Amino acid sequence: MDIDTMEPVPIKSPLEGEWMVVNSPGSKVPSHGTHSFASTYAFDLMQVDWTQKPVKFHRKSTLDHVLGRVHLNDCYSYGKPIYAPISGRVVEALDGYPERDPVQPLRDISLAFKNAWFFDPHKHSIQDIAGNFVIIQGDRIWDGIWLFLGHMKTGSVKVENGDLIEPEDLLGNLGHSGNSTAPHLHFQLMDGPDATTAKGIPCCFEEYELYQDGHWITVEKGIPKNEDRIRL
Repeated sequence: MDIDTMEPVPIKSPLEGEWMVVNSPGSKVPSHGTHSFASTYAFDLMQVDWTQKPVKFHRKSTLDHVLGRVHLNDCYSYGKPIYAPISGRVVEALDGYPERDPVQPLRDISLAFKNAWFFDPHKHSIQDIAGNFVIIQGDRIWDGIWLFLGHMKTGSVKVENGDLIEPEDLLGNLGHSGNSTAPHLHFQLMDGPDATTAKGIPCCFEEYELYQDGHWITVEKGIPKNEDRIRL
C-alpha cells in the first residue's frame, strides 16, 4: 500500500448532528502537526454554540473556562454517541481511563504537551495519549485498514475485543480522556493495529452537509476544513 499516492478512503460518519471541525487534513497535513501515533490524517470534531463570537464548546462564560469552572456536563459534545463508520472486527477496546473534570485549559494543554513530547512506548500506556479508545480492523471495502477512535467517555465503551462491527453500530460515547483539551472525538485510519508504529491513511466522508454562505450544501467524498460547520 503506497499511502503517499492513495486516494482518501471513504468512511461513514462516526457522529450525528452538527459539528465543528477542529483539526483536519483538509487544512494541513499532518493535521495535528505530527506524524506520530499515525495521526497524519486524523480528524477532531467538537460541538459548539455557533451564535457566540468566538464560538464556545460549553455553556459557561469564558471567565468560567479560564478559572476551571466548566464541568464536563457543561460541554455540548460530552456524552454524544459514537457510531462505527466502517465494518470490521474490534482488535482493541480499552476503557477505565479517568477523565478530568472540570475542564481547565492550562492544566489540560500542559498535560497534552507533556504526553506528546515525553511519551515512551516502553514505559507509558497508549491510554495516556488516547484515553479510552476503540480500534477496528476493517473488512470488505475497508480491508487492510484499521480505524482508531479516542478520548471516549469513561465507562462508555460498548464493545469488546473480537466483536464483529457493522457501520452505525454504537461503540461508546464522546468524552475527555487522554490528550484532550476539551471533550471531542479524535479518529483516524491507520495501516496497522498499533498507533505507536502504524502510519496514517487518508480518509474522507462518504457524505456530509457543509454550511456555506447561509445555506447547507451536500458534499460527497469530501474532506472538511478546520472550523467548517458540518452536519452529519
